[in-house]
Amino acid sequence: MRNLDTALRDAVANRPATQGFPYLAETLRRAGVRTTTWWLPAMQSCYETELGPVVVQSPPLFDGMADIPPFDDAALMAALRDDQTGQTTFPQFAEAAWRAGVVRWVVALDERTCTYFSSGDQIYVEQYAAVDLPLR
Repeated sequence: MRNLDTALRDAVANRPATQGFPYLAETLRRAGVRTTTWWLPAMQSCYETELGPVVVQSPPLFDGMADIPPFDDAALMAALRDDQTGQTTFPQFAEAAWRAGVVRWVVALDERTCTYFSSGDQIYVEQYAAVDLPLR
């Protein structure tokens, strides 16, 4: 758990303002994370690491009951592009993904993919760029 916490802190501190996700993902991969799964709107994440799984509970997007929004791939694309250009914070991105009908996403760090899932059968898979990080 300490290894993951250190990697997350390092990744957040050193990623660029735009196109930062590949740097975050590579930092986690180097720390032994293989996949990470996020559940919306709970904002719960599970990191599958070489040292075992770790769960992180962030504040949920809302309390109470709500209808799940229908999947809207155009809205998801807009949320992704806004995030990639540094126009949103992570919580803002997660909220926009939820409004686009995403209930979960899985990042496969070795394959460099992020797969977004709706409550139905819709999925969207995005490949992210490989990056070279300086050795520390």
